[in-house]
Amino acid sequence: MERNTLYTAKDCSATGLGCSIQGKVVVISQDTPERQLYFCLCGNGAGANPSGCAVFLVSLRTGEFALKNRSEVIGILKPELLPDSAKLQLSQIRPVGALDLKNHEPKYSGYSFLPDGRYASGVWLCTEQEALNYVEMQKPYQHRIMLCDRDDFCVLEMENGRLLHPTEEAMEAFRNPRNGGMTMT
Repeated sequence: MERNTLYTAKDCSATGLGCSIQGKVVVISQDTPERQLYFCLCGNGAGANPSGCAVFLVSLRTGEFALKNRSEVIGILKPELLPDSAKLQLSQIRPVGALDLKNHEPKYSGYSFLPDGRYASGVWLCTEQEALNYVEMQKPYQHRIMLCDRDDFCVLEMENGRLLHPTEEAMEAFRNPRNGGMTMT
């Protein structure tokens, strides 16, 4: 169910200039609740104790990019308050620094699911690091996350922040290539 009252600082896990908002869902001061939720991509105003005021955002209502002033940010939304429609929109955002799809071949697709099984189309991801960044970006907000390879085989599945596939040991081997390493296949 969509919210009909404005989000306030009480709905935020962190507020003020002392917190980094990059890679987080933020609440913007607006006139309607559905126009308040954005995902922060970057900007010289996105870090903790920022050197500037510009923040680059994606609307979780329309998917459109926006440039806002850090002073318009109330804070970081508590993940449990993110409505389903915003979760579906968030699932369509590629990680910050993702390679341009015009010049790079995607290796993976990322999916995020609501508890009732609904999901939006997959997001193309070009490298293992992009795939892991997608998971980290979605993990606080999504019920279930799945990464598939180009043949549509599941290479990673997580539910409620808990890794289901592959095992924790296999993920550690992937993260630490000095110990033999592995690839996500």
